[in-house]
Amino acid sequence: MSPRPILGLAALACATPAFANTPAPDYPAAARGDGPINGYNLSRWAEDWSIYRDPARRDDFLDRLKYLPLDDDGDIYLTLSGEARVRMNLTSNPQLIEGPEQRQDIVRLVAGADLHVGDHLRFYGEVAHGSINGKNIGTPAGTLNNRFVRQQYFAEATGRVAGVDVGVRYGRQEFTDGPNLLISQRDNNTIRFVLNGVRGWARTPTMRATIFDFETTDLGNGGLGDDVPDKNRRFSGISAGFVLPQHWLGGSRLFFDPFLWRRRNRVGTWGGIVAPAVRHYAGARLWGDVGRLAVDWTLVHQYGEFQDRPIKAWQAFFAQNWRLGEDKAAPRIGIHMDYGSGGGGYDKGTLRNAYAPYGNNVYFSYGLFLTATNLIAVAPNVTFNPAKNLRASLEYQFTWRDDQQDAVYRANYAPYVGTELVAGKAVARLARAQLIYSIAPRLTLTARAEYLGAGTVLRRAGYTDATFLGTWLSFRF
Repeated sequence: MSPRPILGLAALACATPAFANTPAPDYPAAARGDGPINGYNLSRWAEDWSIYRDPARRDDFLDRLKYLPLDDDGDIYLTLSGEARVRMNLTSNPQLIEGPEQRQDIVRLVAGADLHVGDHLRFYGEVAHGSINGKNIGTPAGTLNNRFVRQQYFAEATGRVAGVDVGVRYGRQEFTDGPNLLISQRDNNTIRFVLNGVRGWARTPTMRATIFDFETTDLGNGGLGDDVPDKNRRFSGISAGFVLPQHWLGGSRLFFDPFLWRRRNRVGTWGGIVAPAVRHYAGARLWGDVGRLAVDWTLVHQYGEFQDRPIKAWQAFFAQNWRLGEDKAAPRIGIHMDYGSGGGGYDKGTLRNAYAPYGNNVYFSYGLFLTATNLIAVAPNVTFNPAKNLRASLEYQFTWRDDQQDAVYRANYAPYVGTELVAGKAVARLARAQLIYSIAPRLTLTARAEYLGAGTVLRRAGYTDATFLGTWLSFRF
């Protein structure tokens, strides 16, 4: 990566003391594209543990590790973080082909350090280990089996210019400023999805914008030297956000997040053909709460070129649920309806297959049997607390395909070979359940179960039903 962004960071850091005494604008933290800052976050650098500057707020020695002052004033301090996760996945009929079950025994270890140098400069680093054993596991990718990886490392400078909160971050980092079904950390993997490059942002109390330019990461299986930027895959664009007036709809807390992205892949693959692809994403997300109703709606148009063929695709995700009481922990009933266009994967004309840059595929199938390409899904659901510190979710999903001449696709976009040759629309029905038990503030037990009943399309192509069971214990500090 070029040294120029580092020079920009230094310049911004040097400039910030001039306006250090001015209160920063308060664009809602949960809507900045990083997730919550209070408590634990999937992206550990998004957490704010400055409350532990006060010794009276600390309960044990692990709290002490969240604020380690390195100067007399405490303006320079270090925050340490870590995670240990042990997990087992059990899948019957892997790849929906009748055969021996698959068992994955997985370990994740992560250690992070966040160095704050005053209010405007920070350096973050994170290393991780992932290992997998079990039965019928094949050749695991670097996302599951990685002896040692520099998972994240970046420098960041922030400040205020003309009343606007601004910042820039350069290095290897997680980037999730967009709809989760399009871009996510992919926490389901042992080693998370990270990118290499630069991100800059500007925020006021009601508006924000983020610009970015990244290369993805090609993960190896060995030590620190084989996880390198992937020069074949580049992701860039702008994500914005607006706080909508609260008086709309009789009192609401809604956010509107438009985005315009570009993804370049020099080794794109569709229908067995490998060729350069450029795909643009123009879309928007509306999300938040209107009283007891929570909504999360995304619509995105995709266009560009694959080889010498035009790309014209759509994705739409509409999730909503209703809280059955005034208490924030009251049960919720909901439904999500999802669409990913298909068609052209095996033709020579326009490619209409939708493609998410690096979305959260667990949303469509715990066992990663499906993804939002050539897919229509409707899933009613309910979430409730059957006991203290226990959260349960139940869901039943109906799934069809959009184009009968195109295949059904797995989470990694590999087709179920032969489905493009059979007639029919019904793909599968999926019943799934999830339990999350907070044993202690830092210790969580999660269990997932899913049954996929193969529909007409899958059965005609020779595929069968499958069951997925997953459970893991996660300790974080």
